[in-house]
Amino acid sequence: MREQAWQRLRSSGRQQGGRHRAVQAAAAVALGVMTMGALVPPTALAAAGPDAVQQGLNALVRTDGVPAALASVKDRDDRTRTRTYTAGIGDLATGAKVPDDGQVRIGSNTKTFTAVVALQLVGEGRIGLDAPVDTYLPGLVRGKGIDGRRITVRQLLQQTSGLPNYTKYDLQPRYYDPRDLLDIALQHKAEFAPGTKWEYSNTNYVLAGLIIQKVTGRPLADEISRRIIKRIGLRHTYFPAPGDATIREPHPKGYYQDSVDAPLRDVTETDPSWGWAAGQMISTNSDLNRFFTALLAGRLLPPAQLARMLTTVPAGHPFGSGARYGLGIVSTPLSCGGVAWGHGGSFPGFETRGGVTDDGRRAASIAVTGLPADAAAATKHLESAVDTALCR
Repeated sequence: MREQAWQRLRSSGRQQGGRHRAVQAAAAVALGVMTMGALVPPTALAAAGPDAVQQGLNALVRTDGVPAALASVKDRDDRTRTRTYTAGIGDLATGAKVPDDGQVRIGSNTKTFTAVVALQLVGEGRIGLDAPVDTYLPGLVRGKGIDGRRITVRQLLQQTSGLPNYTKYDLQPRYYDPRDLLDIALQHKAEFAPGTKWEYSNTNYVLAGLIIQKVTGRPLADEISRRIIKRIGLRHTYFPAPGDATIREPHPKGYYQDSVDAPLRDVTETDPSWGWAAGQMISTNSDLNRFFTALLAGRLLPPAQLARMLTTVPAGHPFGSGARYGLGIVSTPLSCGGVAWGHGGSFPGFETRGGVTDDGRRAASIAVTGLPADAAAATKHLESAVDTALCR
């Protein structure tokens, strides 16, 4: 969920033997699995050798020690130019290969789905962007320096509310109701006065999800499914039901490392309710590309609401240099000029990055099955791999 709090979450899972160095060596043996559009014959692939995207995935496994990496890259309006890539090992216990375009936990990419639903409701006149939270959830948001009468919906979606981030505090591997998550946050004082700064807080999106439910009278998962998933045909994307710790379709295992010298633990199956509107969803790289492409093409929001979504402010941690935050979406400068629009997400065992070029020409999404405990370099390499995929 693009912040450090998930490192505190001790998800249940089968502990894997061996240490990080052994995993790197084993994964390097299984590098280089790549599939491309059906019109490209295998002999041509062999002659051409690995392209820059494949090389980036290979390096993430060899150098950074991620167990597996998988990617999807798509050119606009050209299905034959959709490429999927894999590298590493999908299951360290069995040595199984990485499934092509496998499902992963997408973490904070969920925020963009939540923001789209909220903005659709703005377009329908059912939510006011500059209305206070108390308009929809009267009396619920109160605390030290916290007052829902002074925080707007826009500030929630743009991460400028000042609300404390509940994932900074101790979370246990169990089911959480959204109100439980809000209660954790409201035990702590405000980070700053609403609208005076930008700071990432998952609490903002828990509240956005509660507002959506209050306005529609329906579960957030149902609204995301009806308004986005079914509408644009995301066949491998879903919001897990309460208590569902599994991943439905073929997927690589997700791994977590407590410290630099600790072994990797299998944390694939875990209750994701602590992420809820901020980070609970499951998808594939190809579906994420389809989602962000459709969003930027205006297929999910009226022009006025899309323009508001893409109106940004400077963003800080956990995003890189030059990043700007809109309403649940991030713009990131590209080395070839222009920007990519996306979000990215972290969830124990899985890390995703990607986006769509501002002209809609290309979309790319890359996932890895866990980052090393000292993840700074690996994260930069992952983001660089996305840049390569979008700029090549």
